[in-house]
Amino acid sequence: MIKGVVDKGRSCAERLAGKLAGREIGGEEQPLASRIEAVSALLPLKSCKLFLFLYDDPFFAIMTVGVFTEWRKLPMSLSELCINTTLRCGQSFRWHNVPESDEWRCVLRGRLLSLKQDPQYLYYRTYRSHISQSTPNPRMKPSSSPLRVESIGAVNASNGKVTQNGSSDDVHDDETLELLKHYLNLSSNLTDLYTQWSSQDPNFKKKAPQFTGIRILRQDAWEALVSFICSSNNNIARISQMVEKLCVNYGPLVATVGDRAYHDFPPPEALTADDVEGRLRSLGFGYRAKYIHQTALIVAKEREQGWLDSLRNPESPVLGVEPAPGDEMSPEGRQGYRHAHEQLLGLQGVGPKVADCVCLMGLGWGEAVPVDTHVWQIAQRDYKFGRGANKSLTKATYDAVGNHFRKLWGKEAGWAHSVLFTADLRTFSDRLAATSGKIDVKVAVKEEGDNKESVKVETEVTTSTAYALKRPASEDGSESKDMKEESKENVKAVIQASQTTTTRRMSKRLRNR
Repeated sequence: MIKGVVDKGRSCAERLAGKLAGREIGGEEQPLASRIEAVSALLPLKSCKLFLFLYDDPFFAIMTVGVFTEWRKLPMSLSELCINTTLRCGQSFRWHNVPESDEWRCVLRGRLLSLKQDPQYLYYRTYRSHISQSTPNPRMKPSSSPLRVESIGAVNASNGKVTQNGSSDDVHDDETLELLKHYLNLSSNLTDLYTQWSSQDPNFKKKAPQFTGIRILRQDAWEALVSFICSSNNNIARISQMVEKLCVNYGPLVATVGDRAYHDFPPPEALTADDVEGRLRSLGFGYRAKYIHQTALIVAKEREQGWLDSLRNPESPVLGVEPAPGDEMSPEGRQGYRHAHEQLLGLQGVGPKVADCVCLMGLGWGEAVPVDTHVWQIAQRDYKFGRGANKSLTKATYDAVGNHFRKLWGKEAGWAHSVLFTADLRTFSDRLAATSGKIDVKVAVKEEGDNKESVKVETEVTTSTAYALKRPASEDGSESKDMKEESKENVKAVIQASQTTTTRRMSKRLRNR
């Protein structure tokens, strides 16, 4: 059903809110079907998309009306950020890939954000809902305040741009850009960091060219904590499924696009009810259900508000707070990092690895080095750990691996570690097969008269750019035929660009003879 609330003013919005609550129909609450019919009658225009999302309880019959804003772009090379790698290398588990448009979508701080990328730019847009606040989940306590519905203003039919109440979208766009830069942690020059790590570590130098653009995201600390509790004895695909179930069952609904509903991550308070553990077990969380429930109780009821964020690196604060100088670095990490790590170990289901994941990806401590089975294998294979009596991963060897990498890579050791961790994942094994080759190109250049000179040019080609832009494989780990063809076309494009550049240089030299 494609209808919208456009140019109808606040009175129409208020009537719509009343219909959603089951009022204004003879003064009595009406059956759900009657309410849907009555609301539909209020929506005669065709400028916006309307999605009807029904919950079990009729009280939560929700209508989410909205459109995507225009694409905006931010200059960004693949060496500074590659979203196709960063968003699926085991940091965040809520980004949803849309193969049809090659977009990545996720709800951040109550807004649905969509990203895509080419070699020069990062493109972003948001979904503008007509409901001014995210919709409560049926399993969360309803707010005491009524649902507010606002007039969106006007929608330009030619380009789809939304103007809120006749005003510019500049404020919203500025907020989105600020959020994006903060979340993607764009303040650091990643190319310089890769150069530094490569100069200090031959193994990193060998792996890095196929895995450029991997940044550590600046995530919400609570989301990172719960997500990595789910990571215990798990893989990225299953962790993503668990996090999705958490959001769908306990997180607020923000938008519905097509047949997919997008929820924000549930706050600690949403996971404190007595039935949460049993419900999570029925959803497949296993023993992690108890850890999530008990940790939510501790954070929501036993710690002061803002306790988790108080453990953050002052150089990497929450959005809207200016950075402050941090502590002096040592092989064991800064004092603030060690304190945060120790505090996290007091929570249910949090061991040294989970604590380091939260420190690195949720609290901004760049020196945190989570050591799981992948990293332990890397340390044994490439850095000669695990010889003699230290063949197993004990607390002593765990600390030794972290200290070694901090001494080798510095205070952003966790960033460098994530590059090698990603290179070791089966998902990205095809990149290690990317090789450089040489192609002979014959260039015919016309000189005076009818004389022609043929010049043979050797062109070096690498497939790493094509792999960086390639879409992720399907959920079962296979690669679709279309994706394989696209990869071939990307390689051809790299070859063609390289040939064209070399040809122009050769032609210029011949003309200058």
